[in-house]
Amino acid sequence: MSDYLIRAGTPAKDGLVAAVSKESAGWKYVGFEVYQLQAGDALIRSTEDNEVCLVLLSGKADVIADEQAFTGIGERMSVFEDIPPYAVYVPAGGHYEVTALTELELGVCLAPGTGKYAARLIAPSETASEARGYGSMSRRVVNILPESSAAESLLVVEVRTDGGNWSSYPPHKHDRDNLPEESYLEETYYHRVNPGHGFVVQRVYNDDRSLDETMAVPDRSIVLVPEGYHPVSAPPGYDSYYLNVMAGPVRTWVFHNDPEHEWLFRPGGNSPGAQEE
Repeated sequence: MSDYLIRAGTPAKDGLVAAVSKESAGWKYVGFEVYQLQAGDALIRSTEDNEVCLVLLSGKADVIADEQAFTGIGERMSVFEDIPPYAVYVPAGGHYEVTALTELELGVCLAPGTGKYAARLIAPSETASEARGYGSMSRRVVNILPESSAAESLLVVEVRTDGGNWSSYPPHKHDRDNLPEESYLEETYYHRVNPGHGFVVQRVYNDDRSLDETMAVPDRSIVLVPEGYHPVSAPPGYDSYYLNVMAGPVRTWVFHNDPEHEWLFRPGGNSPGAQEE
């Protein structure tokens, strides 16, 4: 199995099914954890030197973050419902308690912080949804914690892609700290597939192909993107959902397109070798 693919396991006593830490990934900024909780289960954590974005992927919960109580939050019961998620921002040096009111799938997004911003609820009405791409590259994006929202390091977004379509495509990367042309951002993908016995395909590759991994990714898996381009394909009949967590030395998303495929950004455009009409 690829070193860049982490499959979810059986829930631990605290509900943890999959995790990436800065140490396990061998990088500096991004951590991510997924928990499966049953109604009545509680998850209690200190954030230490990380800011945290709790994403209620599916299910309902009561959340206490730094003495602020957000009760009965959560609306969708599946990530494939056409409803944005509830999320809670928790600063570094804080704490949180999540109590599941129903079966709950919880994403915990982590990146370095100093406690600059206060805990807050991110309601679906505060997220920005957009259609992106065209034709068989169409997908739906929900910006949960974008650049325009207060945070120190974290960028969090979710993407739904219908079966037969491509996403994170045409291929792009963000692995050079070279602003204003490109920003350095580590990234994780947490994949869900519907129906759950299916898979999606993700390729992670760089320009000189010293990294070139193509993975058949099953439901409830994490893919690491330490560098390079990282397109996703959803086979016909199987819809794709993924939650992206990004962080780096500067909190901005400035990407570089694979020049071999950049022509695809022109709807209806011809390939570089084709005659223009």
